[in-house]
Amino acid sequence: LSYVGDTTMGSDVNIGAGVITCNYDGANKHQTTIEDGAFVGSDTQLIAPVTIGKNATIGAGSTITKDVPENQLSLSRSKQTTLKNWQRPTKK
Repeated sequence: LSYVGDTTMGSDVNIGAGVITCNYDGANKHQTTIEDGAFVGSDTQLIAPVTIGKNATIGAGSTITKDVPENQLSLSRSKQTTLKNWQRPTKK
């Protein structure tokens, strides 16, 4: 399930599962443009106003806040961190 409100979308676009166009800033709605051939990976948030260029690729799990040029890869994920010897808190 994805939400692509206030979006202009070209042809041959791939929208992964869980993609959301975040179009409302609390006061106004903004436009997202996804151009022909773009690929948006699963669980991505596109923060409008933003344009995803022709044949651009967005890595899964990204939060995109700036325009992505055509034919480019853009992603915004933090490197995974594993905490050794971490223990879940116990209930009282």
